[in-house]
Amino acid sequence: MSDTEPHTPLELPDPYRQLVLGVQDYAIFLLDREGRIVSWNRGAERLKGYAAGEIIGRHFSVLYPAEAIERLWPQRELKMAQESGRLEDKGWRLRKDGSRFWADVVITALHDENGVLRGFSNITRDLTERRRQQETLRRSEERFRVLVESLKDYAMFMLDPQGRVTSWNAGAERIHGHNAQEVQGRHVSLFYPQAAIDKKWPEQELALAREHGRFEGEGERVRKDGTAFWANVVVTPLYDQEGVLDGYASVTRDLTDIRRAASLEKAEQQTSSFLASLAHELRNPLAPINNALHLLALRPAADSTDKWVREVLQRQTAQMTRLIDDVLDVSRVTRWAIVLNKQLLDVRSVVRAAVDGAMHWMQARRHAVSVDFAQGEPLTVLADEKRLTQVLQNLLHNAARYTPEGGQVTVSVRREGADIVIAVKDNGIGMDADLLRSAFDMFKQGRHAQQRPQGGLGIGLTLVHRLVRLHGGTVLARSSGPDSGSEFVIRLPSVGAEPASVRAAEPQPASTPRRVLVIDDNGDAANALRLLLENDGHDVRVAHDGVAGLALAREYRPEYLLLDIGLPRLSGYDIAASVRGDPLLKDTTIVAITGYGQVHDRARTAAVGFDHHLTKPVEFSALQELFRARAGASE
Repeated sequence: MSDTEPHTPLELPDPYRQLVLGVQDYAIFLLDREGRIVSWNRGAERLKGYAAGEIIGRHFSVLYPAEAIERLWPQRELKMAQESGRLEDKGWRLRKDGSRFWADVVITALHDENGVLRGFSNITRDLTERRRQQETLRRSEERFRVLVESLKDYAMFMLDPQGRVTSWNAGAERIHGHNAQEVQGRHVSLFYPQAAIDKKWPEQELALAREHGRFEGEGERVRKDGTAFWANVVVTPLYDQEGVLDGYASVTRDLTDIRRAASLEKAEQQTSSFLASLAHELRNPLAPINNALHLLALRPAADSTDKWVREVLQRQTAQMTRLIDDVLDVSRVTRWAIVLNKQLLDVRSVVRAAVDGAMHWMQARRHAVSVDFAQGEPLTVLADEKRLTQVLQNLLHNAARYTPEGGQVTVSVRREGADIVIAVKDNGIGMDADLLRSAFDMFKQGRHAQQRPQGGLGIGLTLVHRLVRLHGGTVLARSSGPDSGSEFVIRLPSVGAEPASVRAAEPQPASTPRRVLVIDDNGDAANALRLLLENDGHDVRVAHDGVAGLALAREYRPEYLLLDIGLPRLSGYDIAASVRGDPLLKDTTIVAITGYGQVHDRARTAAVGFDHHLTKPVEFSALQELFRARAGASE
């Protein structure tokens, strides 16, 4: 570019001058033939940071970073623009304060009517934010691509519009067995069993995905080695900007293990339900057998054989009853259907009762039994006395059964820190390492199981383990090996309050006479409860269906409403809700008297307004305690 060629000063033609100068979103300025700036609009001032007076007359290379100046890039841009008439470039540019921005630059060569170069126009747009967003998107897509390709729990792959594989991740290789090279370009039907291929199911899935925007289903798929697996498949169609089908994304999850686990869980639930039903059914014939034995016991035995027969029947009937109870309890505890009636107990009194109840087993096997109690303060726990006794009797029965005749069984109770520790130890056949690991598993039996004199189902220790857990405790088995005896150690959290065995000795205040309404459709149960309450000094009314009961409640205004749940015409839940909504009955205490005693049953009665929940058959002392508690609260 020569300075000797005549030319007129480069200016913006009117009427566009004011328009260009006022633009703020684009830096628009003119350069002379050497690249010196001759005009500067508001957008240039905003974008570059220079006022017009500061920049006009300076070479436009001042707007470039040092590395671009070193390689003479500004001059090369002007040369290329002159040669081709126009140049568009993207790159870093500088602001007055030295900060960089990513710019889109268009340089256009300007000629006069004779074709002589007069200069250049420069239009610059700041693309920094767009570039940042694009870079963020690119990195996100790259991370997503790496994530998809590395995922091993899901088969994720792309299909073209015809259903041929175009991409393949590590999860697809693990689940299907093919590597990427083996499946590239092959139809998705490769992964389906022949029966599905014959029905054109792969093509139908793609069609359903196109029709509904997504397809999800479960079914058999085939691995490379020909084995089948159960899969969950999601197929999503992909479209380009013009709405033309671009292909499909397919995500497959292997559900084989999940399906197997669900099947096992269902089988376990069915087994538990069956055991519960079986236990209930077996109790029916045992009841008349027991009654017959009691009748026989009222008559003297004819001879020694008659006496022996009676004793055998009594022992074996008692054993059958215990086994049935264990089966029923294991079923309940497996389904979390046991509700504990916890109270403060001195463990020593529970141990004494359990040992007394187990003595007939010990005597039958001629075992010596010793009990070792720690002396001092009461060893108090919060527990269900019946269930804790059951735990200890199961351990004692286990010790009697697995200890050869004439053995030694020891029960000890002590405090260790915040725990009460109960140990049942014998010198019997012991346990090997495998049995120690599985001692509390359902139906697990030790060696010599067939030679045991008392038999068993292998559920006693399972029941022990789960009942102890329900009490917030732990139980473990110890043994040095076969013929070295066994020890079972229970740990229960101790509490510092006074146990029920001590409190029970304190005189209880008499019940204050109350107005009581009993609503129960079982006439015998309702009348028996009425007689007990009247004998205790209370004024009692009785109703046998829901509608009559609610009407009587509004008329009688009882202090206590003892309410069955399953009532004809109107349920106990409905009655409780109506009573809670009646201002005249706002002081009535509602007590559920029901055969439903699981956790969710108690939660439901509480939700509709019951104050207490007692499970049939109700101990009359529990009702007396409720009446006394209200009397104490009102004083």
